[in-house]
Amino acid sequence: MTATWRRRVLVVEDHGLLRALVAEAFAQRGFEVAAASSAVEALRVVEGADPDLLVTDIDLGSRPNGVELATILRERAPHIAVTFLSNLSLEAAAAQARDTVGGASFVNKGAITSVDELVDAAEAVLADKPVRRLSGAEGAQMALLRLSPAQRETTRLLAAGLTNAEIARRRGVSVRAVEKSVERVFQALGLVGDDATAPRVAAATLYTATFGDPRSGL
Repeated sequence: MTATWRRRVLVVEDHGLLRALVAEAFAQRGFEVAAASSAVEALRVVEGADPDLLVTDIDLGSRPNGVELATILRERAPHIAVTFLSNLSLEAAAAQARDTVGGASFVNKGAITSVDELVDAAEAVLADKPVRRLSGAEGAQMALLRLSPAQRETTRLLAAGLTNAEIARRRGVSVRAVEKSVERVFQALGLVGDDATAPRVAAATLYTATFGDPRSGL
């Protein structure tokens, strides 16, 4: 059966009502949504959220601000698309982030008439960051190297022969969270939609060929 992959967004906004409205708008578009009121909280939830998209206010009322948060997350997972919310002019917002967060989009909170406009803008920037596909072993290995740290650790543990339940116990998360992470790993590695391929075996083989014995440190 083909794994089902849903886009994930992390919404970071210090104003509770706007945060709830934005989160609900993304949920209505089929996203899995995680929300945080500050960068500090976002950094606590990000691995479990494993987002494809970050939507964050630039001014979060405390440090790190939204630009700093996006920079941190991009260093960990360069594939993350970023949309900034701001009360600044687009020119001022772009100047603040231009040198640190390439390819981000900017939405002036005072200029939009509905949260749907924000979701449209965010979906546009997400569409501009497709997964780069390479053929053969090179493509699979590059995809493995682009996984987030959490996804790569999940791949290591399944390569070591652990079941989803064992991975969940080791990582302190739910079995469902592990199932979702494994689905996303298979999707990222191009291991879905081919009935002739056993995704778990293929992922384990790729991990071992790239990094060596996955059982070291267990």
